[in-house]
Amino acid sequence: MDIVSPEKYLEEIFHTQIPITREMGIRVAAYNGVSLVLRAPLAPNVNDKGTAFGGSLYAVLVLAGWGLLHLKLKEEGIPGDVMIHECGVTYALPVTDGWEARCSLPDDDGYARFLANLRAGGRGKIRLEVSIPRGDRVAVSFSGSYAAIIRTASESVPSPPPTSPAG
Repeated sequence: MDIVSPEKYLEEIFHTQIPITREMGIRVAAYNGVSLVLRAPLAPNVNDKGTAFGGSLYAVLVLAGWGLLHLKLKEEGIPGDVMIHECGVTYALPVTDGWEARCSLPDDDGYARFLANLRAGGRGKIRLEVSIPRGDRVAVSFSGSYAAIIRTASESVPSPPPTSPAG
């Protein structure tokens, strides 16, 4: 990463390129090179039952995996695009206050295979697990397959639409 911390860099990417993340109050809490933790408050993500809205929980889970891979590709010097390919979510417990979504690279050689495929063929896929813990239990679990493609020099990332100040 450049002068800015990986956490600040990723949060800026979220808030400028995926504007709804700012409204949801998503923050990058921690990154250590193998795992990423995102935080979100309840208030902007509450449902009619006073608990976290399932769609908000899902969005933060997807973003945790996406963010981890985005940071890893940046560290590897690979200009790539990451996208969710398919996933499954289990909502086991209600989330009644702010929460953290935790994602780590797989313990097996899945990340090494992902990188090798990406470098050799310009495309790679990897399965990531993300969870939202509640004490010693898991409130929400997510398993997702992410795809990445290498962006060539002639391809550019579109600029995000201008945002207007809240008001």
